[in-house]
Amino acid sequence: MLQNQDTMEILSNSTSKFPTFLLTGIPGLESSHAWISIPFCCFYAIALSGNSMILFVITIQQSLHEPMYYFLSMLSATDLGLTVSTLSTTLGILWFDACEISLYSCIVQMFFLHVFTFMESGVLVAMAFDNYVAICDPLRYTTILTNSRIIQMGLPMITRATVLILPLLLLLKPLYFCRMNALSYSYCYHPDVIQLACSDIRANSICGLIDLILTTGMDTPCIVLSYILIIHSVLRIAPPEEQHKVFSTCVSHVGAVAIFYLPMLGLSLVYRYGWSAPRVVRSVMANVYLLLPPVLNPIIYSVETRQIHKAVLSLLLPK
Repeated sequence: MLQNQDTMEILSNSTSKFPTFLLTGIPGLESSHAWISIPFCCFYAIALSGNSMILFVITIQQSLHEPMYYFLSMLSATDLGLTVSTLSTTLGILWFDACEISLYSCIVQMFFLHVFTFMESGVLVAMAFDNYVAICDPLRYTTILTNSRIIQMGLPMITRATVLILPLLLLLKPLYFCRMNALSYSYCYHPDVIQLACSDIRANSICGLIDLILTTGMDTPCIVLSYILIIHSVLRIAPPEEQHKVFSTCVSHVGAVAIFYLPMLGLSLVYRYGWSAPRVVRSVMANVYLLLPPVLNPIIYSVETRQIHKAVLSLLLPK
């Protein structure tokens, strides 16, 4: 009995149910955080202004009130959400060395971070379906992708993301965390957080795996299947001179898919197998994973999509 009491006392002194976590900036370059913040500020400014501009031009330009641009506005909205989710903690570390974050603040950040990540994956599937209908069944495009149908596609994205992330976060509350709660990144990332727990995390890991299967595990094959059907249809029906024109319409979406899934895959591989890699490499990968899509998506769509390009230019250069 005495031994059990001693064990419980030691455990209570070394663990906490309501911990304060320490976020990490760029490891080994703490003295240069002020200079490193300059490119980060530029990236955040590009992401915020670029996605806001796309949302604005789609809203005010009547000619852009079409299914393709509605889906693009959803993509920009999720990119804005991803940007805002990490902006305060990342710049707080770089500017003010504000590394501490409470468990509840961490849970709130994880909620928005993972919800917008799941939503972006769903939006990319919807955009792949839009491309498939536009290329393979153009005569029925407007009857298939009506405004009500687009709303019916958008609401399940929000519902799926919310329903999947809530159990994941609720399972964090019973956990006890060790005193040394140093996270690996400048934001709260669920796999990173649960690794610091002193409690059994099997339920958390299983729930995280289920969420991964029901999002990326389902969405990626749907996108791949859409493009297999598009390629098959174009090669079978379209004459050679038209094939390049048809495929060029998919370039923007393929770019958006690549810059979303490739950094995610890279971060997953580094997280699971790359612990021997320098900490600075892991930190850079984590920031690339969340910053690259919001920064590059508005640039890609503004350059590759003629209507968006013209609308942005008419807004910036009205004369």
